[in-house]
Amino acid sequence: MSETAFMLDPRLQADTRHVVSLPLCDVRLMNDARFPWLVLVPRRAGLVEICDLPADAQALLWQEANLAAHVLRSIAPFEKLNLGALGNIVRQLHIHVVGRREGDAAWPGPVWGHGRAEPYAPDALERRMGQLQDALVT
Repeated sequence: MSETAFMLDPRLQADTRHVVSLPLCDVRLMNDARFPWLVLVPRRAGLVEICDLPADAQALLWQEANLAAHVLRSIAPFEKLNLGALGNIVRQLHIHVVGRREGDAAWPGPVWGHGRAEPYAPDALERRMGQLQDALVT
């Protein structure tokens, strides 16, 4: 499993925007303005489950998810954090980091598959990407 063989699933490519690359994962913003929502994708080919990663990479994955959650909460405060690695539709290993608020578009149910995504307006997308990049790079 080399990084050179890594290919992002086309659905993740279409639904998200690349924010930054951390040591293990690419951090991507879900293009759905209804929710503060990041997706972490380990840059290793052939991964489907978290248990497919060696123990040291699993630990790094959770460290990066924790960082993403803290950054997301600092720029888009929320009441509840949802983490998920479902993979029922997109098999490639990826972790959802979603901030939830009581009364949001899917509350109290899961965000996955709820309604239609509402893409960010171009200026809002640029602003959110900048906030995330500034917080994740420093």
